[in-house]
Parts: sequence; C-alpha cells; structure tokens
Amino acid sequence: MPRACVIVLDAVGAGALPDAADYGDEGSDTLGNVARVVGGLDLPNMEALGLGNVEPLEGCPPQPAAPAVAGRLVERSKGKDTTAGHWELMGVVTPVPFPTYPYGFPDEVIDPFMNRTGRGVIGNRPASGTEIIQELGEEHQRTGKWIVYTSADSVFQIAADEETIPLQELYEGCRIAREILTGKHAVGRVIARPFVGDAGHYERTPNRHDFSLEPKRPNYLTTIRDAGHPVYGVGKIHDIFAGCDIDESFPTKSNPEGITRIIELMENIDSGLVFANLVETDQVWGHRNDPVNFHRCLQGFDRRLADILDTLRDGDLLVLTSDHGCDPTTPSTDHSREHALLLLYAMGRNAAGRVHEGEFADVGATVNAWLGGKHPGRGVPGTPIVEP
Repeated sequence: MPRACVIVLDAVGAGALPDAADYGDEGSDTLGNVARVVGGLDLPNMEALGLGNVEPLEGCPPQPAAPAVAGRLVERSKGKDTTAGHWELMGVVTPVPFPTYPYGFPDEVIDPFMNRTGRGVIGNRPASGTEIIQELGEEHQRTGKWIVYTSADSVFQIAADEETIPLQELYEGCRIAREILTGKHAVGRVIARPFVGDAGHYERTPNRHDFSLEPKRPNYLTTIRDAGHPVYGVGKIHDIFAGCDIDESFPTKSNPEGITRIIELMENIDSGLVFANLVETDQVWGHRNDPVNFHRCLQGFDRRLADILDTLRDGDLLVLTSDHGCDPTTPSTDHSREHALLLLYAMGRNAAGRVHEGEFADVGATVNAWLGGKHPGRGVPGTPIVEP
C-alpha cells in the first residue's frame, strides 16, 4: 500500500517572497545567508537529493540529474507563522492574517485571563522568550504572576517556572487563554513556555505545549484519512492542527528524538502519512540568531537522512519542506516571510533534476493524490508534482 512522509524543517526558508518587504523581511534568505556566513553548506545527503537545485547555495552545487524534484514554494496565506505555514501545506489558506499585538494584549484579554486563572500578569509585550525570562523570572518566582509575552507572530505566550507553577496548571492556564482568545482576538497559537533555574540562569525546558485554533476542514489530512490511510503526527504537528485528523501523535523534545520516531514509524507502518515537524532550527537557533549552530542542526538532520532513506520502500513518497523562514543572519529574531524549500523524492523513480515552482499547498495536493484521496473542495488544490 502507498505511504508518504512529509518532514517540515521548521524555519528553513529559501529566500524572500515577493511581498517580504511588507513584513520588514526584504533580503531574508535563511538557507542562502546561512550558507554564506558559514562558508558553504556541508549537507552531502540533501545535496545528493538536489538541495542545490532549490536556489543558489554556497557549498551546495546544483545537481542536473538529481533524483528529487526540487524547488521553492510561494505562501498564499497572509503572515509568516508556523500555524499558517503548516495549514497551507495541507491546503488551508489563511487570507486574513491572524491578529498580532505589537503593543501587548488589551485589557479585554488580560483581565479575564487573570480573573479566571487567579494569578496576575507581568510583561505583556513583544519580547524574546529567552530574554524576558531572564528579566522577569525572579519577579515571577516571588509573586507567582504569569509572564505573558508575544512576538511578531500571532502568539500568546505564557512563561512559568516549573517549580513556581506546576506544569499542569500552566497548561490549564493556556487552555483558559485559548478559550478567551476568540473572535477578533483569535491568535494562531497559545504557547506554554516552562522554564527552570535561578536569577540570571534561567533555561527553558522541553515541556513546551502549543494550543492552536482548529483548521478548516476538509483539508488534505481529512481526505487522506477518508481514503483509508492513517495520519501520524510527529513533534508539534498534533498541536498545530489542534488534534484534528491526526490518528496517532508522537510529541518529541528534540530533533534527534523526532528523527528516531520518523524512522521507527517508516519501518513499521504499512500505509498512511507520517507528518513531522523538526523544530530546533527555528526554536533553538533561528530565534537566537545563531547561523553556525543553525547549520550544525541541519547537519545533524542530514546525517540521519540516510537512515530515513533506508526505510523507504518502492512507491514511497518523501517530502522535505519548510513553513517559513527565520534568518539568523539578520537583526530580527522573528520569523521571516520566505519561500518554503521543496525536495520531493519518490522511491524507485528519478526526477532527473526536475524543478518545481509552485505553492505551499502543492505539498498536500501531491501527498493526497499519491495516497488516492479526493480533492477536499476548499483551500488551494495545488498541482500534483509526481503522479502516483
């Protein structure tokens, strides 16, 4: 039976979109600028698939006979956040951007949040997550007040020391915030950001949890399941889609854990879609403007890519893509409005260096066609890149 695996390399953008200047991201090129800063990419397995055919990349020359379809995908949704990017990969376009809060959240959001949770709020402004816990962590530990902050993305983030506020209370606080943040305040995600430590030495823990809006349905996950194929979510996929159309979820705390889970699933399932997000390029290195370790993180994936390829059977489809950029070479620590990369490999077939320039939703359309799903009737249908 047919199988497919889609791996989202979070924030590994492939060059500024035509409207990037509208978002303050003109000149952003996560892959290209990282390649330049580190003196050339060293990603031999991705290079062999055709990474150098995606865009000009120092250290990664084009491969005229590459086995994978390569290219860049345009985002039709408005915004540059994780939710919109992943949703559009599965055919859900967000024509109106999720709300953002450059001046913090209004009283009509914060007051009911404080009342329902029984705790006060400090912060309430755009901030770097790692910086705001250093700044406000001691006050938080002393008062028990939530640290609430946002970013250029549509997010309501709640930071709490795990010893000051137990994890389950933090998660319940996020659920309450999610209930409040509806209508005109329907942010894309409410995010639990737990941390530990003492003044001046706070560190975030891997116990992050996202509470997303529900995507429109049917989408390509719906039609894949309607065709009789299970969907397995790895990493934060379950959170991004609010659990909708995910048959089994495998949360992870690191890229190596996520890659191991992908390999285990591909070794054992007989049909369906493995849909995975590998977050460390975004969460750990992109937002911290660290291009050297961003590259090292990609190298860690590249080394394990050989193991992933070894799990493929004849007729399997593997897609490597991304959801937005987060160029670590620019002054901004926020996401950047960029093309998604595309590497699409069908086991047993050779794309002979074919290049595809399309839209995010082409990923879902291709996987859906590969697995025999019907068109969902909404969102962007995309163009099947490889016929099954």
